[in-house]
Amino acid sequence: MLTSLILIPLLAALVIGCWPGALAGQQVRKGATLSSGLALLWTLWLFTQFDLSLGGFQFHEFLPWLPLLGLSYELSLDGLSLLMVALNSLITLIAVLSSPQNIIRPRLFYSLLLLVSAGVAGAFLAQNLLLFFLLYEIELIPLYLLIAIWGDGKKTYAATKFLIYTALSGALMLASFLGITWISGATDFSYQAVLNHNLPASWQLILLGLLLVAFGIKIPLVPFHTWLPDTYVSASTPVAMMLGGVLAKLGTYGLFRFGLGLFPDMWAQISPYLAVWAAVSLIYGAVTAIAQKDIKRMVAYSSIGHMGYVLLGGAAMTDLALTGSVTQMVSHGLILAILFHLVGVIEAKAGTRELDVLNGLMNPIRGLPMVSALLVLGGMASAGIPGLVGFVTEFLVFQGSYATYPVQTLLGVVGTGLTAVYFVILLNRTCFGKLDNAIAYFPQVTFAEKLPAFVLAVLIFFLGVQPNWLIKWAEPTATAMIAALPLPSLDIIDGTMGPANPESASAYALASAVTPF
Repeated sequence: MLTSLILIPLLAALVIGCWPGALAGQQVRKGATLSSGLALLWTLWLFTQFDLSLGGFQFHEFLPWLPLLGLSYELSLDGLSLLMVALNSLITLIAVLSSPQNIIRPRLFYSLLLLVSAGVAGAFLAQNLLLFFLLYEIELIPLYLLIAIWGDGKKTYAATKFLIYTALSGALMLASFLGITWISGATDFSYQAVLNHNLPASWQLILLGLLLVAFGIKIPLVPFHTWLPDTYVSASTPVAMMLGGVLAKLGTYGLFRFGLGLFPDMWAQISPYLAVWAAVSLIYGAVTAIAQKDIKRMVAYSSIGHMGYVLLGGAAMTDLALTGSVTQMVSHGLILAILFHLVGVIEAKAGTRELDVLNGLMNPIRGLPMVSALLVLGGMASAGIPGLVGFVTEFLVFQGSYATYPVQTLLGVVGTGLTAVYFVILLNRTCFGKLDNAIAYFPQVTFAEKLPAFVLAVLIFFLGVQPNWLIKWAEPTATAMIAALPLPSLDIIDGTMGPANPESASAYALASAVTPF
């Protein structure tokens, strides 16, 4: 079941790239659409087979590979992995549909895009630390080429910077994985083999610290974020969607799966510092986004802030907050994808992304009214407006983290307000006002160009009014992770430690009560 999620895009990439005869651009595009659509359908079928009552890993696959190195082909799936794999399959399909019809060197472009998707899917499923590292690194060279060849602006500089930062992230992660396995005396790199290690506290702090830096680069969080603005801005629209919508989630996934999962005791001890780190990142991302004049760069900086919410929920160590973090990963992927797609359409039609130049795009006759309306929806979702998926996920994080870290949570609420500020600036300057008379008419936006945004908009709205369709997959895994934490990590109630969090439980019940399905 799980290997198919890797093989479908991988085989499609090989067929498209190595087909002996000539292939027209439209043929290649259709093949990439078909394969990514098939992967998405297969993922949706897995939802129907997944047993929520079990809560742990399911669909286990194992095949010995290099036993002398402790490397095995081992895959499995829980609620966290399931949501991330579904997000990867969906964003891959949206990225293919968002690609220009006349893109240069289409065979190479779609092959690399599908290869990235295969590697990411495998990383989310891997149950062997060394296998995760290999699949984590597979996407490095394809993404470098996707940015350097099909990007714009300082694309070579941005691609090289991305390559260096990501390679450093992988090196630190590998060092931590080697330390975990060797020092614990495990016979191989299997996740289950090292899960119950008995390492001294000093080694736990060092190894967890390596993982925090490694995945902090990938997410990215302040101060490891400097590669992000150049890379996101220089990347083409579909590649930016993959970077922000999927690749960043490898970082947060790694933090929860290997940081929280393998070092629950040390995670609990350093959680106050993680909460401060989250607050700094989300405030910095929002404030920096306000200062931008390029709308694509503004959206890129907003990603830093929203990843801070994910870390805040993980630092709070309540089932409600961690459930919010997992669902926030999905929410952020959907919202960032629609924003990058719409920014790409605006740039293609208006010829610019500058706030000081764009104006009046909401004009119903000469402007881009439908694109503007969808941009308003995406901005509202990112700002956490009720009725859209962004509100639900952020509210879960805030409600679950307030009892543990009230100051950092309040800073998160301030960050949400700042998010509304920069999106009001963006929408006011681009969508409203009088359209410049020097511009006669913008080129018409075709249905194919609108389709990816329509799909994402429906999901953003539907999951906003029916959040339990998203929450129910994340909650069992979040509860299991929190159960592994030591007693002091539980919430403080009336100044004393308690074995449960009634406030979080009641809040979750309240959140579920608004969703009858």
